[in-house]
Amino acid sequence: MSTTRIPTVSSAADAVADIPDGATIAVSGSGGGICEADTVLAAIEARFLATGHPNNLTVVHAFGVGDRKSKGLNRLAHPGMVRRLIGSHWTWAPGLVDLAERNEIEAYSLPAGVTNQLMRETGAKRPGLTTRVGLGTYVDPRQRGARMNEAATEELVELVVIDGQEYLRYKPIPVDVAIIRGSELDARGGVSQRGEAAYLDGFSLALAAQGSGGMCIAQVKSLATERLRPQQVQIPAPLVDRVVVDPDQWQTYGGEYLDSLAGGPYDHTQLPELPADPARRAIARRAAREVGPDVVLNLGFGISAHVTDQLIIEGRLDEVTSIIEQGHYGGVLATGDLFGMSHQSEALISSTDQFDVFSAGRIDVSALGMGEVDAAGNVNVSRLAGRVMGPGGFIDISANAAKVVYCGTFTARGLRVSTADGQLHIDTEGTVRKFVNQVEEITYSGPVAAAEGRQAVYVTERAVFVLTPQGLELTEIAPGVDLERDVLGQMDFRPIMNDVATMDAELFA
Repeated sequence: MSTTRIPTVSSAADAVADIPDGATIAVSGSGGGICEADTVLAAIEARFLATGHPNNLTVVHAFGVGDRKSKGLNRLAHPGMVRRLIGSHWTWAPGLVDLAERNEIEAYSLPAGVTNQLMRETGAKRPGLTTRVGLGTYVDPRQRGARMNEAATEELVELVVIDGQEYLRYKPIPVDVAIIRGSELDARGGVSQRGEAAYLDGFSLALAAQGSGGMCIAQVKSLATERLRPQQVQIPAPLVDRVVVDPDQWQTYGGEYLDSLAGGPYDHTQLPELPADPARRAIARRAAREVGPDVVLNLGFGISAHVTDQLIIEGRLDEVTSIIEQGHYGGVLATGDLFGMSHQSEALISSTDQFDVFSAGRIDVSALGMGEVDAAGNVNVSRLAGRVMGPGGFIDISANAAKVVYCGTFTARGLRVSTADGQLHIDTEGTVRKFVNQVEEITYSGPVAAAEGRQAVYVTERAVFVLTPQGLELTEIAPGVDLERDVLGQMDFRPIMNDVATMDAELFA
């Protein structure tokens, strides 16, 4: 592997030609094609299909990488190609989820922030990452220990006690090959990400590879025609070994390049539209009321991302500072499959640094999704109906935010509602209950949060709950719904009830 200061520029096929069988590959990227080095991944796939090598790979990734079809990590979803996957967000690569369900690969799922920070610690040759993130969840060794199927048997995380306080120690993961992406290669060999929609964990992965004696392969769109300023180079030349230039590289799946996603101007007069679905619209409106002025607001994927849309409609977005795990501060968040980027951000840092900010407790309010909720206030988003989903940054965020507002419909699969005269009507009830006796997997621990004094509010289209030390308490129901039939009758447990108020009719206008 190259030890020269200036990385070697080569074809994608040559760059991956000597990746050995059994290598550990760390892959950067995030949903919507952010920093996705698909040309490099395609070359690894082509080599495997032609020769059967490299095989039995261990793949590590912090965010979802792929288009749910053929790109990104989907290129590695061939039997025998991957032996072990340590992924934080799985849903963008359903082929790998299928292999995990059939126990054809060893499946592990660590929190995204933990993965970011663990790569940094591994590269710096420190003894792993010690943190309270993950306590009381499925990554706790007293539960699943981050193992997602029967094929996964190794202990990647252990419980430790320091000064009488419990922590989790995530063990180092040596990296043979880091695969990252940038916009340009500087004349001195550094990689610039100035045209990307985020920096993500490129630096941390490159560091992990160098500290492990491995190599870093960077994909870029072009070679810089002039020497770049140091502020424009995110990954210095000594951390990069090989570079693949792809002039057809797109900034995101949404297009070749959009300047506003790289911090350029954006038309802030554009008003977003809330979801057409009355249930999702009511949830976004009610959740936005949990966001006061002068707060640092974090948003998650799905319904919760529409909270910023509601704030824009109300003219309140400038009252808050929005931040997301990919490293953005402010701006107008993209939603849907392009979630994870922001138009005309106020500031942008690496995702690794962003998770350090989260660990510092600088999230006042976070709006996140919810798959299942139980009487103790536990939330599951990482495994639903037995299928591996992964938490993404959910665990890192919910373990550190002062208040979490969970957003989701009351039931799933087939739910249809309508609104009229300030009331909510359940036209067709969902066939899957989301408020269950015990969640399938704990992604957020209600008891741990309550013991640490952190708040949680659970917002649905027909009811609102809050976390108490005794468990889940019902505090509001929508006008037009029947408490016994539409709320309690659709739950597997009876929540705490004291003074149950009526939700504001304006939410259902």
